[in-house]
Amino acid sequence: MEKRIYPQPIETIARPEPFSRRSFTDAREAVTALKGLYERNTAFLRNAFAMVAEKGDSDRRFRAFYPEISISTASYAQVDSRLAYGHVPGPGTYATTVTRPDLFENYLIDQLDLIIRNHGVPVTVSESETPIPLHFAFLEGTYVEASMADRMKRPLRDLFDVPNLNATDDHIVNGTYEPAPGEPVPLAPFTAQRVDYSLHRLAHYTATSPQHFQNFVLFTNYQFYIDEFCIYARELMAEGGGGYENFIEPGNLMTRAGETSSHEGAVPIRMPQMPAYHLTKPDHGGITMVNIGIGPSNAKTITDHIAVLRPHVWLMLGHCAGLRNTQALGDYVLAHAYVREDHVLDDDLPVWVPLPALAEVQVALQEAVAEITGLSGYDLKRIMRTGTVATIDNRNWELRDQRGPVQRLSQSRAIALDMESATIAANGFRFRVPYGTLLCVSDKPLHGELKLPGMATDFYKRQVAQHLRIGLRAIEKLAAMPPDRLHSRKLRSFSETAFQ
Repeated sequence: MEKRIYPQPIETIARPEPFSRRSFTDAREAVTALKGLYERNTAFLRNAFAMVAEKGDSDRRFRAFYPEISISTASYAQVDSRLAYGHVPGPGTYATTVTRPDLFENYLIDQLDLIIRNHGVPVTVSESETPIPLHFAFLEGTYVEASMADRMKRPLRDLFDVPNLNATDDHIVNGTYEPAPGEPVPLAPFTAQRVDYSLHRLAHYTATSPQHFQNFVLFTNYQFYIDEFCIYARELMAEGGGGYENFIEPGNLMTRAGETSSHEGAVPIRMPQMPAYHLTKPDHGGITMVNIGIGPSNAKTITDHIAVLRPHVWLMLGHCAGLRNTQALGDYVLAHAYVREDHVLDDDLPVWVPLPALAEVQVALQEAVAEITGLSGYDLKRIMRTGTVATIDNRNWELRDQRGPVQRLSQSRAIALDMESATIAANGFRFRVPYGTLLCVSDKPLHGELKLPGMATDFYKRQVAQHLRIGLRAIEKLAAMPPDRLHSRKLRSFSETAFQ
């Protein structure tokens, strides 16, 4: 048998030149420093990888660290009690690691500007003690040949840091993180590595770049809504955009305002699991729509990742089962409470935690229904009912012993049933992203009322178009609000991160 010779252990670690800590009283200057440090350190790792790929080995290990931003305050601050974010709860040192400051530039400037103004202290930019995994240092779209692995004489982990899933979690945002003695208190809800992990997952699941995601997000569980959204978006682009700049489809296909077809990107070989579509405005002020498919697992997966982008609101538009005799196919359900039998978030958000209805979102949705349908006041009750939506994880719940689920649904006063809405609302609550749900009754299984094939075709043509217009109108109303009004204090716990 051939004797295998293993390489000698590596004792030398190569790093970029040390970065001197710098303090800033101007948020924009601080973010410029973050961008420079991040680019320098990721470029160091990319260049090192190129060298190792060429030689096949190295006598050194390569390491670079995420940038870190921190503040220290010795006193309590008197801040506007109406603010849901932008201030720390008390004296101490607060810090967070930062990734992709180019993508989050405006967000970071807004957050840091509020902290500087509310506390009258500078912010400090430095290098953290968290290594940047090689996988997260590559530029977006980088392709690494699989054959390169055959040329490597050592495992990649011997030469570079790789993602550490043991340290990539949601303890901060879940409120279960406990800093060690002397360790800074978290300044932001997500660490840099947690953000990087989600940015890579977003590109995988949606086939669009994270940079295209907008601050106002629509989720749906039916392709019909996506088809209608694409028709609407293409018409807008052909007519000059109507305030939107681009329409972006999976594969990063980009149609610019004033154009009728895309000239950038490439049609994906196969559609992704949860394709995303984006009507973009400056500063991410447009609309993203995602077809999450069916089930609470998908709903949790996509919201886990979109949450790191810190959107201003997300809404669920989809179909549901109507549970009341007085409902008709095509009626709307505006959720003001949820029964959570989806189970995918049980470990992160106990089922006994209530999910409050958010007044700004509820009003926007109700006003949008009234404006699009032409009904108002008492007449609006003819087509829309406000009440509890139950979300389950069993698509064929009707085939079980009816006494169990039906009794629970009746006791909860539920008026509709689906498989995604409570999951999306619960993750909105957990991640401090304002949420809302407007569903359309597509069948009434408890009453034996199902659509026949011809009825289904007509129903989808008529009702989906109207439902989507309502969702778009609600987004317009919400986008007109200042973000500090939209982000509700209802979603904040006793001790919160200063970053929204």
